[in-house]
Amino acid sequence: MSLLVVGLSHRSAPVSVLERASLSADAQAKLLHDTLAAEPAAEAAVLATCNRIELYADVDKFHAGVAELSTLLAQHSGVGLEELTPYLYVHYEDRAVHHLFSVACGLDSMVVGEGQILGQIKDTLALGQELHTAGRLLNDLFQQALRVGKRAHSETGIDRAGQSLVTFGLEQLAAGAPVGDWAKGKRALVIGAGSMSSLAAATLGRTGIDEIVVANRTHARAERLVEILGESGTAARAIAMADVARELTRVDIAVSCTGATGLVLTGEAVALAVGESLSAPAAPADAASADAAIAEGCPVAFPATAAAGAAMAGFGLVDEALRADGATAAAPDAAAAPDADSLELHGSWAENTERRIARERKDIPVPAGPVKLALLDLAMPRDIDAAVHRVPGVRLVDIESLAEASADAPMAADVDQVRAIVSDEVAAFGAAQRAAHITPTVVALRAMAAEVVAGEVARLEGRLPDLDDKQRSEVTQTVRRVVDKLLHAPTVRIKQLAAEPGGAGYADALRTLFDLDPDAVAAVSRADVNDADVKNRGRS
Repeated sequence: MSLLVVGLSHRSAPVSVLERASLSADAQAKLLHDTLAAEPAAEAAVLATCNRIELYADVDKFHAGVAELSTLLAQHSGVGLEELTPYLYVHYEDRAVHHLFSVACGLDSMVVGEGQILGQIKDTLALGQELHTAGRLLNDLFQQALRVGKRAHSETGIDRAGQSLVTFGLEQLAAGAPVGDWAKGKRALVIGAGSMSSLAAATLGRTGIDEIVVANRTHARAERLVEILGESGTAARAIAMADVARELTRVDIAVSCTGATGLVLTGEAVALAVGESLSAPAAPADAASADAAIAEGCPVAFPATAAAGAAMAGFGLVDEALRADGATAAAPDAAAAPDADSLELHGSWAENTERRIARERKDIPVPAGPVKLALLDLAMPRDIDAAVHRVPGVRLVDIESLAEASADAPMAADVDQVRAIVSDEVAAFGAAQRAAHITPTVVALRAMAAEVVAGEVARLEGRLPDLDDKQRSEVTQTVRRVVDKLLHAPTVRIKQLAAEPGGAGYADALRTLFDLDPDAVAAVSRADVNDADVKNRGRS
């Protein structure tokens, strides 16, 4: 069996595709079950965040595995396979391990060094264990990925190479001014009370902002976040979602990160909140341009004032679209250094690996006059209508603009240290897996040897019935020592050889040379998997 990952991320796909391909919790669970039901896969795990969707599996056939995993991703994401395929990347065996370890270290993040992904990897592992879709390989893989990520953050300055997405977003809103100076005297509205919203609220609190207002569909979760902020000395209060419209007219900053599948704040609602009108976009040159604009979520015309007033009354909240009370979009993950190695086995699929989608750069617009309302959208799919760019006095920073702003950010020297750590850990993981692959064969060999010793000792007792207990014990120990010494050097050496690249064949050679029963070897492997499963459930 071999490790395979098929996925798409901010490095390979535009935001519009990632938004449409996002997976709910139920969709992730069904995807895992369907992956195991597919013939090529024996284990599965799905890593789904704001800016990546990756399906990991232990497969017995590469090409069949790629085809099946790609088809399943298309089915469960709702994006057609033909449309999705150009944005997919594939990693196999050691390359797949290298990719996940890089992700865990923050090397494949939108903002290099951003550490939120570690929590998401932990959640991925927990879901695989809960649904029993993660076996020994994926348990080992994701647990080591967590250790590698923690090691990178503790042993290097990768945290200095990049910043949390929240901090980076606030710096973009501040447009070059120190965030602390920019936020001083301001009031902020935080929509959502999940992990990213809570991080945003805490980050704003550290800037010395005057007050934070928290809105969430489940009021109790908003109250809990307010309580936590209060403990750190930040003035905060909770409001109902129905009161967001009123609060938006009073605050200077609004941060949104919910689990809504549609817009939470419409362009018209934001325009009315700041007492401005939404300027009309330039007229499309032709019908095709209009269709393209609509597909990108940019309406070519807006409703009349009466309709806008109705939107204000509902404040553009997609109430029924929220996936769950207090649900938030998964925290944005991680970024950066592509793996230069390639596998010929990938064929045409490898051409999509590390692929960047050519996009027209869109600088984050800064209003000519004073900024009345600064908006930070950390959700995927987006919470805030991109049309608010056309509202005078409003500045919007979202996931897409953050990706563009950070694309050319300088890499710190610490990144090289993290890359070295990743390379070392990949080699160690591969060696451990190859050694583990031969262990059941070695155990079966020793079990067979023990049976031979027991049989010969029993036969000797039949021939020499007058042996006393001490003599019988000495004979038994002598035979065992002889067998152990004969087996010691070959088994130690074969474990060493098996741990090296290309060493998988030694297990087959050992089974052939000693005519080991395949069922006995398989029984040892099953016992190891069951023991690991019980141990992992105890950790989670």
